[in-house]
Amino acid sequence: MRPSVEELEEALDIPQPASDSLYLADSRRLTGPGLLWDKPGAIAEVVAREFALDAVEKIWMRQARILLDAVGWADQQCCARQHEDGLNLAISAPMDQLYSAIFVVQAAWHYSACEILQQSPEPLEQMVSDLHGVMQSEANPPLIALQQAAAEQGVDFISDDDELSLGHGCGSQTWRVDQLPIPGDVDWGKLHDVPVAMITGTNGKSTCVRLAAAVATAAGKVAGVTSTDFVRVGEDILDHGDYSGPGGARMLLRDPRLELAFLEVARGGILRRGLALHRAQAALITNVAADHLGQYGINTVPALIEVKFSVFRTLAPGGVLVLNADDEGLVQQAHKLAAEVAAQEKTVSWFSLERANPCIRAALANGSPCGWLEDGSLWYFDGVEQQAVIAVADVPITLAGAARYNVQNALGVMCLSIAFALPMDSVRAGLTEFHNSPQDNPGRFNEFVVEGARVFVDFAHNPHSIAAIAETMQVLPAKRRLLMLGHAGDRSDDDIRGLTAGAFKLSPDHVIITEIPDYLRGRKSGEVSAVIRRECLQQGLQEQQLSFRENPLAGARRALELLQPDDLVLLLVHSDRDAVIQLLESHAGACHSAVSR
Repeated sequence: MRPSVEELEEALDIPQPASDSLYLADSRRLTGPGLLWDKPGAIAEVVAREFALDAVEKIWMRQARILLDAVGWADQQCCARQHEDGLNLAISAPMDQLYSAIFVVQAAWHYSACEILQQSPEPLEQMVSDLHGVMQSEANPPLIALQQAAAEQGVDFISDDDELSLGHGCGSQTWRVDQLPIPGDVDWGKLHDVPVAMITGTNGKSTCVRLAAAVATAAGKVAGVTSTDFVRVGEDILDHGDYSGPGGARMLLRDPRLELAFLEVARGGILRRGLALHRAQAALITNVAADHLGQYGINTVPALIEVKFSVFRTLAPGGVLVLNADDEGLVQQAHKLAAEVAAQEKTVSWFSLERANPCIRAALANGSPCGWLEDGSLWYFDGVEQQAVIAVADVPITLAGAARYNVQNALGVMCLSIAFALPMDSVRAGLTEFHNSPQDNPGRFNEFVVEGARVFVDFAHNPHSIAAIAETMQVLPAKRRLLMLGHAGDRSDDDIRGLTAGAFKLSPDHVIITEIPDYLRGRKSGEVSAVIRRECLQQGLQEQQLSFRENPLAGARRALELLQPDDLVLLLVHSDRDAVIQLLESHAGACHSAVSR
């Protein structure tokens, strides 16, 4: 009988040398393609201060190779990535022995650190014997046989601790990992992949997966989405929660009703576990800006861009990578990958707010697909012919073009949908019928009219998105402007000040500062609010222009108390979103706003 996950996790305790300047900070499984490569295995996060990283990496590569050979994994590989705080160190491993891989990567670092710190290591023979014991108990040969057969048959292979599935959606079959068939007993003729798109970026992910699903639905397809809010197939929500990682992808791709899938892919899921599949047909990167830096060795925007480009590794041969040509970081990274794109027979489809963008000009000259904004319409070039697809004024989420970032989202989804060969009429229908209501796009600039005032609810939570929302709202007339905001406690004081300053592009007359009890993340109650208050005063408001409330729902109630006709209100809501929307709906009817993200 195979051991439980809990038993595997506690099977060994690999000792690590003690040092304040060189230590193992974390180790974990990698279940699919990610930042470093497209292999399953394990990764170690190592802090290395006052050490030459080149020397540390060289020692790691040698010690990891010795250990991989010693445990019988001569066909597996090791790699390293240096960053400002240390190194990411990884090994590849068989898909059925990823918990064992954690212990192997820990042991490899044990020998590396002992050599660097000149300490005595554990006897190699005993270490290898202990590792073999775990490897043998975890091994699942039928799983490996099915993985190899799936590759031969050209269908995707998706597994986790409990289940294994072959193919996607309506072309999939799923088994428990302890009840697997032999390849000869599988009816391969019934298995196939469905079109899957991976959608990532700093902002716009949730809007794009929902908008793309609306286009697919207009085409008569059963579309599914994963997002930070839920997993949904058609109109059926399978579960609520943050499913922007591989767990949500597996849940969706195993649903037998699914015909097309749009997966929201967040930075954290890529770095913690990797991506869930290996045979996506398309990927979209909306943009990349500074957000959540300083985690997992990702400390700069260029490094974050590399993380987002991990979706490229999931593309099957012939896959399409849809990229925002107005994001210079994406353009530079795409140029670095140009040879790899060509070698793998994949295609880049650019989109831009300007026909004159160099990437669009090059695509038009080279016969490559692209989309752009021109004369108030979204245009598309399929490599041969170009056409105006739809007027921006007919795409509600763009606010007739005022929400420029949503014009970009619409362009990206247009290019993605056409890459899936969805009919142009369906593309137009999806873009036209998708509104920023709580029903279509919950938490993304949902508009309500209350006592003659316009109230907007949005999830914006980083400088890029907050500034974009505030700038868009400047075009809307208002007697007074009210702002409600709070921030998560895991951001630095500088970050909180910067987020608050970005919101002041709205030029608020009154600010409601709220605590977010569910997001204190190590801070004391009131600490984040105090930082926001000081920044509001620095921005020129007086104390009487500030209100303080204990949570976003109480803050929304305060906003309703302050409302006057012709006011404009922006409620930035991280938690209690559904309760805030319900409160506003009880006071007024929802409007179909033209702005989202």
